[in-house]
Amino acid sequence: MPDGLVPAVGASLSLDVPSDTFPDLYEASIEELNRGLSQGHFTSVDLVKAYLARIDEVNDELHAVIETNSHALALAAELDSERAAGRSKGILHGIPIIVKDNISTLGEGMQTTAGSHALAGSVVPRDAHVVSLLRNAGAIILAKANLSEWSYFRGGKGKIASGWSGRGGQCTNPYLKNADPSGSSSGSAVCAAVGLAAATLGTETDGSIISPSRLQNLVGIKPTVGLTSRSGVVPISEYQDTVGPMCRSVADAAIILSVIAGKDARDPFTDEQPDALPDYTAALGHLTLEGVRIGVPREAISSEDWVKDYPGIIPAFEEALEVLKGLKATVVESAEFKEIGELKEWKVELQALTVEFKHCLDNYLKDLVEVPTAVRSLGDIIAFNDAHPELEKPPGYEDQQMLEDGDKANGYDDEHYQQARKRRHELGSSLGIDFALQQNQLDVLVFPYKGVASSAAATAGYPVITVPLGFTPDDTPIGEAKPTIEMGPGLPYGLCLTGTAFSEPTLIKVAHAFEQKTKHRLRRRAYEAATPRTQINDVL
Repeated sequence: MPDGLVPAVGASLSLDVPSDTFPDLYEASIEELNRGLSQGHFTSVDLVKAYLARIDEVNDELHAVIETNSHALALAAELDSERAAGRSKGILHGIPIIVKDNISTLGEGMQTTAGSHALAGSVVPRDAHVVSLLRNAGAIILAKANLSEWSYFRGGKGKIASGWSGRGGQCTNPYLKNADPSGSSSGSAVCAAVGLAAATLGTETDGSIISPSRLQNLVGIKPTVGLTSRSGVVPISEYQDTVGPMCRSVADAAIILSVIAGKDARDPFTDEQPDALPDYTAALGHLTLEGVRIGVPREAISSEDWVKDYPGIIPAFEEALEVLKGLKATVVESAEFKEIGELKEWKVELQALTVEFKHCLDNYLKDLVEVPTAVRSLGDIIAFNDAHPELEKPPGYEDQQMLEDGDKANGYDDEHYQQARKRRHELGSSLGIDFALQQNQLDVLVFPYKGVASSAAATAGYPVITVPLGFTPDDTPIGEAKPTIEMGPGLPYGLCLTGTAFSEPTLIKVAHAFEQKTKHRLRRRAYEAATPRTQINDVL
């Protein structure tokens, strides 16, 4: 059982509980929880007790949480007292949220390790900026979520399963036993999917919010690089890393994004954002899309080998396009990228990321207040893993090729790196997303996740949102476990939307209209052993 977990409290779900009094925590929205707190139906202490019990009920099955906040109940009691005294800080006051274990939290019995024993016991200098913003808004950081160790920048491609970390073990998908959760924000996705918190935070360099969100039937937002601060986040790349919400609805994701967006003196990339940011929840009021032009990058979609092996996704995507047309959007076919072949190769992106990983990670490690393992560089991490194979290189998880490649990489002054960094950005922006948008006078591009279209947004630093699209057919054969299962019945799809820098309001508008029209998330729940039982009324 992860550190800090408490025994389950109360009995199993009572199905006749009025949803307006005690919302079902599997689907409960932030607005519903805030309303219940404001009306005195339950307290933040009750919420924390219920969520901790739910974690305890399913974490041995899913390995989604590494550790919980030992101060959570005390914090909840303080916030309840503030609410009773008329000092609510807003809609997140007393609301439990889980963050990925590469997002720094100071104290409260929670470490920040990117899933690695190499950082066990390390002390960060301060909360990550996004965590400070959540706390200032009244949120309770309930737990740290499991992840693909080092945000999946550890083993060679396909050499280590997504969702595994030395500290957290193998996280799995709640929609099919022992199935791939994707990553690297694996635990954040699983926690949000089955209601282990009101919402979660993930991070993305390329796909790490969007991919696990779509595979856990969630809404995930990868913000524009620089919209949310990365200070206090264990990094891969200052040019691609970003922090974003992973939630059960577009509304919840917009609420969280409105809180965590903003400038930060410790992250100079945030200087690029507009001086006045919008309230992203304002984009939720549009249930038709008249005047919105949406492009379909057909070549990018059809060039992907995975499309042929993913049962039902293209018919589901075509149905989604008809829904968008029914919402009065203009859908434009063949909105293509200019250099799809080179973008698909991933060569220059990987070349640049390998250099940036060493540079950024070494700087992060040097800033730590204390590291009991004496790890202060990427080379130290490799040496630690080699010296402690029982912790960091168990059977099937031995590979650390990307760590080793990063340690050998040249620095930022290297001419080949500078060329790769420039070309990477061009491929995603002026030759990719911006090219397609401008050539066709578009607001948004739409595609079924995964692959080259998502990578274009990653390399450009542009935003992406994913929204539930449906599920693989019930007769889909179950694939071989390697060690997790990559294909089987009932696995979720995601519909993805991307645009140019800081176009989040438009993406949220389109995603919300599609979500409200289709409500795909509500069609299926997790399998029984992955479904928590405890509800709010069980702990009263």
